[in-house]
Amino acid sequence: MLGKLAVRNVKRSARDYLVYVITMTFVAALMFAFNSIIFSPDIRERVDAVGIMAALVGLATFFVVIIVTWLINYMVRFMLEKRSREFGTYLLLGMRKKEISRLYMRENVLMGTGAFFAGLVFGILLQQILMAVLYSMIQLDYELHLEFNRWCILMTAGCFWGCYFLALFRCKGRFKKMNICDLMHAGNKNEEIRESHEKGKRWLLFLAVIFLFLFGLWLFFGGLLGGWNGGTIIGFIVGLVLTIYLFYTGLSASIICYIREKKEGIYKGQNLFLLRQLSSKIKTMRFTMGTITALFMLAFLGCTVAMMFGDYQNKILKEKFPFDVQVYSADVEDDFKKELEVIKDEAKVKYIYPYHIYTDGTAQVNSWLYTHLREFGTMYLKKDGKPDDKALAARDDGCYCEYDTYMKLSDYNHLREMLGYEKISLKEDGYAIHIKKRVLKETGDFSGQLKILGKKGELVFSGYHTEAFSQDGHNGGDYVIVVPDEACDLAPYYAELAVDIEGEAPGGLARHLDELDKENGSAYMDWSGDKEGEEEDSDTLQGPNNSCCGSDTIVSYAAVNLVRDNVIPEVKYILSSIVFPCFYIGLVFVCIALTVLSVQQLSDSAKYRFRYGVLKKIGLSKREISDVVKRQLIAYYLCPALFAAVIAGIISVFISRKFIFYTGIETHIFQYFGISFLLFFGIYILYFVTTYVEFKRNIENEM
Repeated sequence: MLGKLAVRNVKRSARDYLVYVITMTFVAALMFAFNSIIFSPDIRERVDAVGIMAALVGLATFFVVIIVTWLINYMVRFMLEKRSREFGTYLLLGMRKKEISRLYMRENVLMGTGAFFAGLVFGILLQQILMAVLYSMIQLDYELHLEFNRWCILMTAGCFWGCYFLALFRCKGRFKKMNICDLMHAGNKNEEIRESHEKGKRWLLFLAVIFLFLFGLWLFFGGLLGGWNGGTIIGFIVGLVLTIYLFYTGLSASIICYIREKKEGIYKGQNLFLLRQLSSKIKTMRFTMGTITALFMLAFLGCTVAMMFGDYQNKILKEKFPFDVQVYSADVEDDFKKELEVIKDEAKVKYIYPYHIYTDGTAQVNSWLYTHLREFGTMYLKKDGKPDDKALAARDDGCYCEYDTYMKLSDYNHLREMLGYEKISLKEDGYAIHIKKRVLKETGDFSGQLKILGKKGELVFSGYHTEAFSQDGHNGGDYVIVVPDEACDLAPYYAELAVDIEGEAPGGLARHLDELDKENGSAYMDWSGDKEGEEEDSDTLQGPNNSCCGSDTIVSYAAVNLVRDNVIPEVKYILSSIVFPCFYIGLVFVCIALTVLSVQQLSDSAKYRFRYGVLKKIGLSKREISDVVKRQLIAYYLCPALFAAVIAGIISVFISRKFIFYTGIETHIFQYFGISFLLFFGIYILYFVTTYVEFKRNIENEM
């Protein structure tokens, strides 16, 4: 008996809450697809840094589980309130509360089971798409094949059903406390609208706008005003959270006051009807609307961050690693014999060029960059703004070598020829600087601050060059000074080897070169900037202070052995470890928020049916009623979406500007948020159209 009743109720609920069922199916599919990355044996075999992706996807799943639990708890409680009279009637007919509770739990479990298995089927398709995109990013071939890893399925089931049972357990406790009276009146709670002190509350809207303005000023100018400290940051975060939730109290009060004051706008068309509908809905859903706004905001930001790192790996990586193979050695006498044996054994070599980076024993360029680049702030400056010589002498950040780095013109032109650049010429008393475009864009021309001495006096500056030139510790850190071969008294500083090979490098070439360094007791630096070696003492790691990694901050990769075809896929995988979880979180959050909006409107369609029936009786045509429905849904949907877009837009433009500045990528600061905005509203339109069609169908059935 109860089983048949549960199945009948599930069919009805699935029809009434179709958007919710579809969203849970999509969430299950996303969980399965992203978990498959963690447990894929193929990825574990081909990628060394698989743990990073696993950790970040796991972290993203943690946040997704929290929000999905909130959604299920919200929907279970919401459906309980909507069906409270039905359950109250069951009690009056003699059913025990325990039986009704068991019935309701069974219905939700059946609906969840359907969504879970449908999600697994859809997840297989998403898995193939996700794997194909990931393999394409890391430059590997992917053949479509099904993967049913039991640990992946168990983790997906654990996360999904963990959310469900947590929500159902809480609902079961709530249900036990309710009596017949509570059940019969639970559905009317949202209709109890109390309007009090609205004139005072409307100021909350004004305060929210003022706070957002101040928040924007603080983000963009807080550092200049000395406002970047822990207390201020916490204060603004708390203020932002309060603003998100109190905004709707102020908005509702403002609409109510506008109606009470009988402004002219309320008498135009159906504005009075729409304003009353909107104000009552916002007032009864203040907290929910605030939570939805927070989810929208996080979805915007997650998508924006994903766009940033996706753009970086498409535009910058090939410039950072222009040579096929490049090897560094702190020993100026190194002939790279063993390294060449490894390279020749595994690849066909076209051209080999060993050379030296030199120094004149001064550090004027290093000191100037340390005291002028924004990355270093005031770390190497005295209070009066002058360079702090003691701090400069004690520095150990590894950005630049102890002394300035030089290159002879003949070596420089050989390397330019390897990369397909035009050779340059210098006068006997001239010099040039090859520098990262990002650094030069920040510093501008600083040649007037330098005094480069040659054998016959001071050299004359002839220009900057900013082509891609491997300046993350190989051809200098950020820069190298180019001088005629015999113009200066220079000493070899460290040795370099550049190799041009035919075709693509073998997959394990960089690893074999690194293993060779470990056998020889050499130190090398990994992508994160941490130096490793067989010995852990500082002398072994630092060598003769002739190693550096440049001033890149957001994405930095420095290594003794650079094999472009090995490094780029590795870095792309690491960046994908950020991109994929951010998209994962963004998609889930936006779908959950839109689900709550849709279900709220569709579930109230019975109540709205009567109101729209009244509009029809007073003379409105079917087309006019459809227009009112559309305007009502647009206002209801856009309210949290646009508010979230304003907040996320301010934060996104700020972090985009920082990202562009510190990475040197040439992109407009509004591009990342703009693309995220378009993607968001693509999903938004799907949910809106679905809700609009279902809403019209519901109210037209009884009109």
